Amino acid sequence: MDKVLDQKLVSSWFDVHQSVPQTYVFPPEKRPGKLKVSLCKSIPVVDLGSHDRRDTIQQIFKASQDFGFFQVINHGVSNKLIDDTMSVFKEFHSMPSKDKANECSKDPSRDCKLYTSSENYANEEVHFWRDALTHPGRTTEKYLQYWPQKPTQYREIVKRYLEEVRNMGAVILELLAEGLGLGAEFFNGGLSDSPMLLSNHYPPCPDPSLTLGLTKHRDPTLITILLQDTVGLQVFKDGNWIGVEPVSSAFVVNIGYVLQIISNSKLKGVEHRVVTNSRVVRTTIAYLIYPSNDNFIEPAKALCNRNPPLYRLMTFKEFLKNFKSKVGHTESVLQTISVSSS
Repeated sequence: MDKVLDQKLVSSWFDVHQSVPQTYVFPPEKRPGKLKVSLCKSIPVVDLGSHDRRDTIQQIFKASQDFGFFQVINHGVSNKLIDDTMSVFKEFHSMPSKDKANECSKDPSRDCKLYTSSENYANEEVHFWRDALTHPGRTTEKYLQYWPQKPTQYREIVKRYLEEVRNMGAVILELLAEGLGLGAEFFNGGLSDSPMLLSNHYPPCPDPSLTLGLTKHRDPTLITILLQDTVGLQVFKDGNWIGVEPVSSAFVVNIGYVLQIISNSKLKGVEHRVVTNSRVVRTTIAYLIYPSNDNFIEPAKALCNRNPPLYRLMTFKEFLKNFKSKVGHTESVLQTISVSSS
Protein backbone atom coordinates (compact mmCIF):
# COMPACT_ATOMS: atom_id res chain seq x y z
CA MET A 1 0.00 0.00 0.00
CA ASP A 2 1.14 3.52 -0.79
CA LYS A 3 2.09 4.82 2.66
CA VAL A 4 0.68 8.27 1.94
CA LEU A 5 -2.27 7.33 -0.29
CA ASP A 6 -4.71 8.15 2.48
CA GLN A 7 -3.30 11.71 2.56
CA LYS A 8 -3.41 12.12 -1.23
CA LEU A 9 -7.08 11.16 -1.62
CA VAL A 10 -9.13 14.19 -2.64
CA SER A 11 -11.79 13.10 -0.15
CA SER A 12 -9.27 13.48 2.70
CA TRP A 13 -8.59 17.19 2.19
CA PHE A 14 -11.10 18.80 -0.23
CA ASP A 15 -13.08 20.49 2.56
CA VAL A 16 -10.09 22.29 4.09
CA HIS A 17 -9.19 24.17 0.90
CA GLN A 18 -11.01 27.34 -0.14
CA SER A 19 -9.33 27.28 -3.54
CA VAL A 20 -8.22 24.59 -5.99
CA PRO A 21 -4.61 23.49 -5.27
CA GLN A 22 -2.26 24.42 -8.10
CA THR A 23 -1.53 20.78 -8.95
CA TYR A 24 -5.22 20.38 -9.88
CA VAL A 25 -5.52 23.53 -12.01
CA PHE A 26 -5.63 22.71 -15.71
CA PRO A 27 -4.04 24.95 -18.35
CA PRO A 28 -6.60 27.42 -19.75
CA GLU A 29 -7.09 25.51 -23.03
CA LYS A 30 -8.03 22.31 -21.16
CA ARG A 31 -10.32 23.79 -18.53
CA PRO A 32 -14.05 23.00 -18.67
CA GLY A 33 -14.88 26.44 -20.03
CA LYS A 34 -18.58 27.16 -19.95
CA LEU A 35 -19.86 25.18 -16.99
CA LYS A 36 -23.55 25.46 -17.82
CA VAL A 37 -23.91 23.21 -20.84
CA SER A 38 -27.30 22.05 -22.04
CA LEU A 39 -28.50 18.76 -20.61
CA CYS A 40 -29.19 16.68 -23.68
CA LYS A 41 -32.74 15.39 -23.83
CA SER A 42 -32.09 13.65 -27.14
CA ILE A 43 -29.60 10.98 -26.03
CA PRO A 44 -31.85 7.98 -26.65
CA VAL A 45 -33.39 6.00 -23.80
CA VAL A 46 -33.88 2.40 -24.93
CA ASP A 47 -36.42 0.08 -23.32
CA LEU A 48 -34.73 -3.32 -22.99
CA GLY A 49 -38.05 -4.78 -21.88
CA SER A 50 -39.62 -4.19 -25.28
CA HIS A 51 -40.93 -7.29 -27.05
CA ASP A 52 -40.01 -5.88 -30.46
CA ARG A 53 -36.42 -7.12 -30.74
CA ARG A 54 -35.84 -5.71 -34.22
CA ASP A 55 -36.96 -2.25 -33.12
CA THR A 56 -34.74 -2.42 -30.01
CA ILE A 57 -31.74 -3.36 -32.16
CA GLN A 58 -32.45 -0.46 -34.52
CA GLN A 59 -32.75 1.99 -31.62
CA ILE A 60 -29.49 0.86 -30.02
CA PHE A 61 -27.63 0.81 -33.33
CA LYS A 62 -28.82 4.28 -34.35
CA ALA A 63 -28.00 5.72 -30.90
CA SER A 64 -24.55 4.14 -31.07
CA GLN A 65 -23.91 5.66 -34.49
CA ASP A 66 -25.35 9.10 -33.71
CA PHE A 67 -24.06 9.58 -30.15
CA GLY A 68 -21.84 6.66 -29.15
CA PHE A 69 -24.03 6.73 -26.02
CA PHE A 70 -27.51 5.63 -24.97
CA GLN A 71 -29.40 4.94 -21.75
CA VAL A 72 -31.33 1.78 -20.94
CA ILE A 73 -34.42 1.17 -18.80
CA ASN A 74 -36.34 -2.03 -17.93
CA HIS A 75 -32.95 -3.73 -17.90
CA GLY A 76 -33.63 -6.39 -15.28
CA VAL A 77 -31.69 -4.80 -12.38
CA SER A 78 -34.14 -4.01 -9.58
CA ASN A 79 -34.49 -0.48 -8.24
CA LYS A 80 -33.73 -1.77 -4.74
CA LEU A 81 -30.46 -3.37 -5.84
CA ILE A 82 -29.50 -0.16 -7.68
CA ASP A 83 -30.22 1.92 -4.57
CA ASP A 84 -28.45 -0.53 -2.24
CA THR A 85 -25.38 -0.63 -4.47
CA MET A 86 -25.13 3.14 -4.80
CA SER A 87 -25.53 3.43 -1.01
CA VAL A 88 -22.77 0.93 -0.28
CA PHE A 89 -20.33 2.77 -2.57
CA LYS A 90 -21.23 6.14 -1.04
CA GLU A 91 -20.63 4.58 2.37
CA PHE A 92 -17.27 3.18 1.24
CA HIS A 93 -16.08 6.52 -0.13
CA SER A 94 -17.16 8.33 3.05
CA MET A 95 -15.11 6.04 5.33
CA PRO A 96 -11.88 7.37 6.88
CA SER A 97 -9.11 7.46 4.30
CA LYS A 98 -6.87 4.98 6.14
CA ASP A 99 -9.71 2.47 6.37
CA LYS A 100 -10.38 2.75 2.64
CA ALA A 101 -6.71 2.33 1.80
CA ASN A 102 -6.40 -0.71 4.08
CA GLU A 103 -9.48 -2.36 2.60
CA CYS A 104 -7.93 -2.17 -0.87
CA SER A 105 -4.39 -3.27 -0.04
CA LYS A 106 -4.86 -7.05 0.30
CA ASP A 107 -4.71 -8.16 -3.34
CA PRO A 108 -1.16 -9.33 -4.22
CA SER A 109 -1.89 -8.81 -7.93
CA ARG A 110 -3.05 -5.21 -7.25
CA ASP A 111 -6.18 -5.75 -9.33
CA CYS A 112 -8.26 -4.55 -6.39
CA LYS A 113 -7.01 -1.10 -5.51
CA LEU A 114 -7.84 2.41 -4.44
CA TYR A 115 -6.17 5.34 -6.14
CA THR A 116 -6.60 9.06 -6.62
CA SER A 117 -6.65 11.07 -9.87
CA SER A 118 -5.36 8.23 -12.09
CA GLU A 119 -3.13 5.17 -11.87
CA ASN A 120 -0.33 7.38 -13.23
CA TYR A 121 -0.52 9.92 -10.38
CA ALA A 122 3.26 10.23 -9.90
CA ASN A 123 3.86 11.25 -13.52
CA GLU A 124 0.88 13.52 -14.15
CA GLU A 125 1.32 17.17 -14.99
CA VAL A 126 -2.11 17.94 -13.53
CA HIS A 127 -4.25 15.78 -11.24
CA PHE A 128 -7.93 14.93 -11.65
CA TRP A 129 -10.46 15.81 -8.95
CA ARG A 130 -11.46 12.22 -8.14
CA ASP A 131 -10.77 9.13 -6.07
CA ALA A 132 -11.37 5.69 -7.54
CA LEU A 133 -11.93 2.13 -6.36
CA THR A 134 -11.48 -0.66 -8.89
CA HIS A 135 -11.47 -4.43 -8.86
CA PRO A 136 -12.31 -7.34 -11.21
CA GLY A 137 -15.97 -7.66 -12.13
CA ARG A 138 -15.91 -11.43 -11.83
CA THR A 139 -17.68 -12.73 -8.74
CA THR A 140 -15.95 -16.04 -7.97
CA GLU A 141 -14.15 -16.52 -4.65
CA LYS A 142 -10.79 -16.19 -6.42
CA TYR A 143 -11.54 -12.49 -6.87
CA LEU A 144 -14.10 -11.82 -4.15
CA GLN A 145 -11.64 -12.66 -1.36
CA TYR A 146 -9.75 -9.43 -2.08
CA TRP A 147 -12.75 -7.10 -2.27
CA PRO A 148 -13.35 -4.63 0.57
CA GLN A 149 -14.97 -6.16 3.68
CA LYS A 150 -16.13 -2.74 4.84
CA PRO A 151 -18.86 -1.62 4.62
CA THR A 152 -20.04 -4.96 6.01
CA GLN A 153 -22.55 -5.55 3.20
CA TYR A 154 -20.12 -4.61 0.43
CA ARG A 155 -19.35 -8.10 -0.85
CA GLU A 156 -22.91 -9.38 -0.66
CA ILE A 157 -24.49 -6.39 -2.41
CA VAL A 158 -21.79 -5.77 -5.00
CA LYS A 159 -21.68 -9.48 -5.93
CA ARG A 160 -25.42 -9.49 -6.66
CA TYR A 161 -25.15 -6.20 -8.52
CA LEU A 162 -22.31 -7.41 -10.74
CA GLU A 163 -24.15 -10.62 -11.58
CA GLU A 164 -27.22 -8.64 -12.68
CA VAL A 165 -25.22 -6.09 -14.67
CA ARG A 166 -23.26 -8.88 -16.34
CA ASN A 167 -26.56 -10.34 -17.57
CA MET A 168 -27.66 -6.94 -18.85
CA GLY A 169 -24.32 -6.46 -20.59
CA ALA A 170 -24.68 -9.82 -22.34
CA VAL A 171 -28.10 -8.79 -23.66
CA ILE A 172 -26.78 -5.45 -24.94
CA LEU A 173 -23.81 -7.11 -26.65
CA GLU A 174 -26.14 -9.59 -28.34
CA LEU A 175 -28.26 -6.73 -29.68
CA LEU A 176 -25.18 -4.86 -30.90
CA ALA A 177 -23.80 -8.00 -32.57
CA GLU A 178 -27.08 -8.56 -34.40
CA GLY A 179 -27.20 -4.90 -35.42
CA LEU A 180 -23.75 -5.32 -36.98
CA GLY A 181 -24.93 -8.40 -38.88
CA LEU A 182 -22.81 -10.74 -36.76
CA GLY A 183 -24.09 -13.74 -34.83
CA ALA A 184 -25.81 -12.91 -31.55
CA GLU A 185 -23.08 -14.77 -29.63
CA PHE A 186 -20.18 -13.07 -31.42
CA PHE A 187 -18.98 -11.20 -28.31
CA ASN A 188 -19.24 -14.18 -25.96
CA GLY A 189 -16.10 -15.72 -24.49
CA GLY A 190 -12.69 -14.05 -24.69
CA LEU A 191 -13.96 -10.78 -26.13
CA SER A 192 -15.97 -9.95 -23.00
CA ASP A 193 -14.85 -12.18 -20.14
CA SER A 194 -12.58 -9.82 -18.20
CA PRO A 195 -14.89 -7.11 -16.83
CA MET A 196 -13.75 -4.58 -14.23
CA LEU A 197 -15.70 -2.52 -11.74
CA LEU A 198 -14.74 1.12 -11.27
CA SER A 199 -16.38 3.43 -8.74
CA ASN A 200 -15.44 7.08 -9.10
CA HIS A 201 -15.90 9.57 -6.27
CA TYR A 202 -15.91 13.30 -7.07
CA PRO A 203 -16.05 15.50 -3.94
CA PRO A 204 -17.39 19.07 -4.17
CA CYS A 205 -14.84 21.45 -5.68
CA PRO A 206 -14.34 25.12 -4.66
CA ASP A 207 -13.95 26.23 -8.30
CA PRO A 208 -15.18 23.74 -10.92
CA SER A 209 -14.10 26.06 -13.76
CA LEU A 210 -10.41 25.28 -13.08
CA THR A 211 -10.29 21.50 -12.92
CA LEU A 212 -11.84 18.26 -14.16
CA GLY A 213 -12.96 14.98 -12.66
CA LEU A 214 -11.77 13.28 -15.84
CA THR A 215 -10.34 14.88 -18.95
CA LYS A 216 -11.56 14.26 -22.51
CA HIS A 217 -11.13 10.58 -23.39
CA ARG A 218 -12.63 7.47 -24.97
CA ASP A 219 -12.92 4.20 -23.08
CA PRO A 220 -10.61 1.27 -23.99
CA THR A 221 -13.54 -1.13 -23.53
CA LEU A 222 -15.96 -3.12 -25.64
CA ILE A 223 -18.75 -1.19 -23.91
CA THR A 224 -19.04 0.63 -20.59
CA ILE A 225 -22.19 0.46 -18.45
CA LEU A 226 -22.46 3.36 -16.00
CA LEU A 227 -24.68 4.12 -13.03
CA GLN A 228 -24.58 7.81 -12.06
CA ASP A 229 -26.31 9.70 -9.26
CA THR A 230 -26.11 13.30 -10.51
CA VAL A 231 -24.95 15.40 -13.46
CA GLY A 232 -21.28 15.67 -14.40
CA LEU A 233 -20.84 13.41 -17.43
CA GLN A 234 -20.49 15.35 -20.69
CA VAL A 235 -20.28 14.05 -24.26
CA PHE A 236 -18.54 15.85 -27.14
CA LYS A 237 -20.88 16.03 -30.13
CA ASP A 238 -20.82 18.30 -33.18
CA GLY A 239 -18.16 20.51 -31.64
CA ASN A 240 -20.00 21.07 -28.35
CA TRP A 241 -20.11 19.53 -24.90
CA ILE A 242 -23.53 18.27 -23.88
CA GLY A 243 -24.54 16.97 -20.45
CA VAL A 244 -25.90 13.45 -19.99
CA GLU A 245 -28.92 13.89 -17.76
CA PRO A 246 -29.40 11.09 -15.20
CA VAL A 247 -32.62 9.15 -15.79
CA SER A 248 -34.04 7.46 -12.68
CA SER A 249 -32.89 3.81 -12.43
CA ALA A 250 -31.37 3.95 -15.93
CA PHE A 251 -27.87 2.94 -16.96
CA VAL A 252 -25.71 4.89 -19.40
CA VAL A 253 -24.04 2.72 -22.05
CA ASN A 254 -21.20 3.93 -24.24
CA ILE A 255 -19.24 2.41 -27.10
CA GLY A 256 -15.56 1.75 -26.41
CA TYR A 257 -12.46 1.59 -28.61
CA VAL A 258 -12.52 -2.22 -28.78
CA LEU A 259 -16.00 -2.22 -30.31
CA GLN A 260 -14.87 0.51 -32.69
CA ILE A 261 -12.05 -1.78 -33.86
CA ILE A 262 -14.22 -4.91 -34.17
CA SER A 263 -16.98 -3.01 -36.03
CA ASN A 264 -14.37 -1.52 -38.39
CA SER A 265 -15.60 1.94 -37.37
CA LYS A 266 -19.29 1.25 -38.08
CA LEU A 267 -19.63 2.17 -34.40
CA LYS A 268 -17.28 4.67 -32.79
CA GLY A 269 -16.33 5.49 -29.26
CA VAL A 270 -17.16 9.09 -28.44
CA GLU A 271 -15.07 11.51 -26.43
CA HIS A 272 -16.46 12.36 -23.02
CA ARG A 273 -15.31 13.98 -19.78
CA VAL A 274 -16.43 14.61 -16.21
CA VAL A 275 -16.85 18.08 -14.73
CA THR A 276 -17.02 18.79 -11.01
CA ASN A 277 -19.47 20.90 -9.02
CA SER A 278 -19.26 22.97 -5.85
CA ARG A 279 -22.38 21.63 -4.17
CA VAL A 280 -22.60 17.86 -3.90
CA VAL A 281 -20.55 14.69 -4.04
CA ARG A 282 -20.93 12.73 -7.28
CA THR A 283 -20.57 8.95 -7.19
CA THR A 284 -20.56 6.66 -10.21
CA ILE A 285 -20.28 2.91 -10.70
CA ALA A 286 -18.91 1.72 -14.03
CA TYR A 287 -18.94 -1.85 -15.36
CA LEU A 288 -16.17 -1.99 -17.94
CA ILE A 289 -16.40 -4.91 -20.38
CA TYR A 290 -12.93 -5.91 -21.60
CA PRO A 291 -11.49 -8.80 -23.60
CA SER A 292 -8.96 -11.06 -21.89
CA ASN A 293 -5.38 -9.82 -22.26
CA ASP A 294 -4.28 -12.54 -24.69
CA ASN A 295 -7.39 -12.32 -26.87
CA PHE A 296 -6.78 -10.99 -30.36
CA ILE A 297 -8.87 -8.03 -31.50
CA GLU A 298 -9.35 -6.97 -35.12
CA PRO A 299 -12.17 -5.93 -37.44
CA ALA A 300 -14.71 -8.76 -37.81
CA LYS A 301 -14.05 -10.60 -41.09
CA ALA A 302 -17.73 -10.36 -42.04
CA LEU A 303 -17.49 -6.55 -41.96
CA CYS A 304 -14.47 -6.39 -44.26
CA ASN A 305 -15.96 -7.92 -47.42
CA ARG A 306 -16.70 -4.56 -49.03
CA ASN A 307 -14.51 -2.30 -46.92
CA PRO A 308 -10.86 -3.01 -46.13
CA PRO A 309 -9.96 -3.39 -42.43
CA LEU A 310 -9.05 -0.07 -40.84
CA TYR A 311 -7.30 -1.59 -37.83
CA ARG A 312 -4.53 -4.13 -37.50
CA LEU A 313 -4.61 -7.40 -35.60
CA MET A 314 -3.27 -7.12 -32.04
CA THR A 315 -3.73 -8.64 -28.63
CA PHE A 316 -5.87 -6.68 -26.20
CA LYS A 317 -2.81 -6.42 -23.95
CA GLU A 318 -0.89 -4.67 -26.75
CA PHE A 319 -3.82 -2.38 -27.48
CA LEU A 320 -4.16 -1.42 -23.81
CA LYS A 321 -0.44 -0.66 -23.53
CA ASN A 322 -0.71 1.69 -26.54
CA PHE A 323 -3.87 3.27 -25.16
CA LYS A 324 -2.42 3.95 -21.69
CA SER A 325 0.72 5.51 -23.15
CA LYS A 326 -1.39 8.00 -25.13
CA VAL A 327 -4.54 8.34 -23.02
CA GLY A 328 -6.48 11.50 -23.84
CA HIS A 329 -4.83 11.82 -27.25
CA THR A 330 -7.36 10.25 -29.59
CA GLU A 331 -5.44 10.76 -32.83
CA SER A 332 -2.25 9.29 -31.35
CA VAL A 333 -4.12 6.19 -30.19
CA LEU A 334 -5.70 5.77 -33.63
CA GLN A 335 -2.30 6.02 -35.29
CA THR A 336 -0.91 3.13 -33.24
CA ILE A 337 -3.82 0.77 -33.97
CA SER A 338 -4.64 1.59 -37.59
CA VAL A 339 -3.58 -0.58 -40.53
CA SER A 340 -1.32 2.21 -41.80
CA SER A 341 0.83 1.88 -38.65
CA SER A 342 1.61 -1.82 -39.18
